[in-house]
Amino acid sequence: MPRYADGFVIVVPKKNLKAYEAISKKAGKIWKEYGALEYCESVGDDLKVKFGLPFPKLCKPKANEAVVFSWIVYKSKAHRDKVNAKVMKDPRLDMDKDSMPFDMKRMSYGGFSLLVDL
Repeated sequence: MPRYADGFVIVVPKKNLKAYEAISKKAGKIWKEYGALEYCESVGDDLKVKFGLPFPKLCKPKANEAVVFSWIVYKSKAHRDKVNAKVMKDPRLDMDKDSMPFDMKRMSYGGFSLLVDL
């Protein structure tokens, strides 16, 4: 069965990156506890590419915002669904939209079947 990944792109005000990092570390531990194989969060630092559609063009960050690219890897899509159902019920994660250190309306998210998995 092929592995599966959830992917995210968000913009985070630079002044909120430490708060976002703290939330991400907490969330990552919970995702892994419920069976996620990998949990990765990364901040863009080399985004001035001259080909394709650069992330900044895609998500239109303001000068005071950072682009964050994240992914979570699972055994399969069914495994992802089971893990996420448990995570979303976990009281340790406060998913209150108003308390997030970024605008959730600007988040891009999707589930992906891995095409190449080396």
